[in-house]
Amino acid sequence: MNKSVITITTMVAAIGILAACGNSEPANHSNPSGTSATQSPAAGAGPADYDPKRGEGKFDDSNVKLGPIDQAMADKGKAISATKCNSCHKQTDEKLVGPGWKGVTERRTAPWIMNFITNPDAMIEKDPEAQAMLELCLVRMPNQNLGDEEAREILEYMRQVDGAK
Repeated sequence: MNKSVITITTMVAAIGILAACGNSEPANHSNPSGTSATQSPAAGAGPADYDPKRGEGKFDDSNVKLGPIDQAMADKGKAISATKCNSCHKQTDEKLVGPGWKGVTERRTAPWIMNFITNPDAMIEKDPEAQAMLELCLVRMPNQNLGDEEAREILEYMRQVDGAK
């Protein structure tokens, strides 16, 4: 094959992969708290107020409670990840476009994960761990416009992948 055909094919494939990670349609999800997923309860707070254990967003230990794996939620999370996440993430520790998910629930808190799922731009701006992942992966995680419940379902699926009880 000619080099220009290979180059064009590679570029089209790369654009297709990047387009698969994003969703240009805004989600229409109900939000019982009345705040957007990208709003921080401490909007405008400086770096000294940033908590690296919970990240930047509305989720914290008061509104993310974990118990035994909820199989129905994990199943919904698996379905969501099949359409929104799996083009960039594997459920193993292998990096694809983004890092693999294996062990993520052991390395990060549940609020941090949910804040990153629903608020990736602010997390990448403020969180040193998210910035380190960006340096490793070289591609920003796009905002998938997922609602709170969807983020919780994905978290439950991640917990299941990690073997949480």
